[in-house]
Amino acid sequence: MSQPIAIQGIKGSFHHQVVREYFGPQTPILECASFGELARCLAQGQADRAVMAIENSTAGSILPNYTLMDQYKFKVRGEHFLPIRMNLMALPGQKLQDLTEVASHPMALLQCGQFFDQQRHLRLVEDTDTAAVAKRIADEQLKGVAAVAADVAAELYGLEILAADIHSMKSNTTRFLILERDETEKISGADKASLKMELSHKPGSLSEVLAVIHAGGLDLTKIQSLPIPDVPWKYAFFMDVLFSSDKKLSAVLEALAEHTELIELMGIYKNRM
Repeated sequence: MSQPIAIQGIKGSFHHQVVREYFGPQTPILECASFGELARCLAQGQADRAVMAIENSTAGSILPNYTLMDQYKFKVRGEHFLPIRMNLMALPGQKLQDLTEVASHPMALLQCGQFFDQQRHLRLVEDTDTAAVAKRIADEQLKGVAAVAADVAAELYGLEILAADIHSMKSNTTRFLILERDETEKISGADKASLKMELSHKPGSLSEVLAVIHAGGLDLTKIQSLPIPDVPWKYAFFMDVLFSSDKKLSAVLEALAEHTELIELMGIYKNRM
């Protein structure tokens, strides 16, 4: 791999953790401040691939990221499910009672509400990124301030975890997609496909599509609708399906072409669920 993997966030973020687990701990990364910047960097060839969060088991789908994938016509190369573990971390040698302030992304603070209800002495401060707060504490040697972030952030920035797994929903998991500009070599053992479809306005058009998928022996694991720009009240449908053979998938795609106005194969990869 000649170029880095693009991620949203910095080293120590959950996106970085996915890169370490999926590609290996020494894999170089390209840090991007936003998902929009990530998409542009991948499209312009500054990275070979990108890691992008697409849905969370608690919060649901990240709709703007579906739009980016569709806009740039990225191909899905793989997926990775990451349990989201929130940890309270600060400079070494401090104790929980020494802290006065905790900073992190608003969603991270919200996901740890039950823990902070028991720590009324802490002032909660919203910030743009979990790992960025951890890095700032280390860089500026901020005492009395803690971050809520992944354990990899504590490892990278030399912080001490004062309380582990403080998130309220212990089963909270995020699904990440591995994206590339164009499909490269075929993946051996692939059994999952991501599709995009646009349907006519006629009654029953969606149920016809679902019937074709069922009759073809495919397992529908995800369906997400998204408005089509400049076409009021018309939607595109993004679907993930499991298949047992290439022959079955090809047959279903051929049949779906007769029931859709547009169908695109966004990627074929291995199911990691």
